[in-house]
Amino acid sequence: MSLLEGKVILITGAGNGIGKDCAIQAAELGAKVLVNDLGGAGDGKGDGSSEAAGLVVEEIRKAGGEAIANFDSVTDLDAVRRMVEQSRDEFGGLHAVMNPAGILRDKMFHKMSEEDFFAVVDVHLRGAYNVARATIDLFREQEEGNYLFFTSTSGLIGNLGQANYAAAKMGVVGLSRILAMEGARKNVRSNAIAPFAWTRLVGTIPVTDEASRQRVERFKTGMRSDQVARFCTALCADGASYVSGQIFAIRGNEIHLMGQSRATRTVAATDGWTQEAIVENALPNLGTGFYSLAPSAAAFPGDPI
Repeated sequence: MSLLEGKVILITGAGNGIGKDCAIQAAELGAKVLVNDLGGAGDGKGDGSSEAAGLVVEEIRKAGGEAIANFDSVTDLDAVRRMVEQSRDEFGGLHAVMNPAGILRDKMFHKMSEEDFFAVVDVHLRGAYNVARATIDLFREQEEGNYLFFTSTSGLIGNLGQANYAAAKMGVVGLSRILAMEGARKNVRSNAIAPFAWTRLVGTIPVTDEASRQRVERFKTGMRSDQVARFCTALCADGASYVSGQIFAIRGNEIHLMGQSRATRTVAATDGWTQEAIVENALPNLGTGFYSLAPSAAAFPGDPI
């Protein structure tokens, strides 16, 4: 029996990049796949097109798999509910949701418009909320459900010019963690994936200097979306059913289990702290454990394996 045989998986943003590879691989492993993609450009602008999702469905069917297309936006809760109903009507159920749908509108924060900030938050964070809200009752009722949300090292570590993206992606981490905690007794699990892969979204990042040019080149040559998709589809297998509440980074052939916030250093004063003592004693003692302001590339130096 194929690894995902009997599973029905909804994948948002599946017309291109990581979502597309997730859809194709899931179908190859026996899953029935709803391929959702609104169409449009990487910044979310444009009138949208059904072509991308339709082409992915056509490719899956030609290879002998089962897939249907959906062209709605993850920013619309009613539309996401229709995706769920479409999955149930066409395939008889729904067992997992992958949510890589996203856009980028990069600018330094002091130059970023309100529109650009909340457009990115809307797609990434509201989109994550919508797919969770539209499916959580079903997953709890059937006592089976699996969320794969997409976060980013832009939030976990940081990157210049991505305050909107980082804020949204850290919100996704929090949502995923709570869904995992609240869903544990009902066999509903949730994990967050931070992918390193060359996609059309990465292709929209401005190349402003030699360091950024080299970073983009590493994405192109050493970090592919199919490598990320392999991990995502594996997490949908029954054999991975114990994995929940975690954050993973996938970089080439590397799989990183990312840390989650816990106290790393503590100072205490039996009689309480004065402001002067905090400045003179507490902060210098804690300061040896401060994180630098280096971007995510500094935390993952060199070429991937």
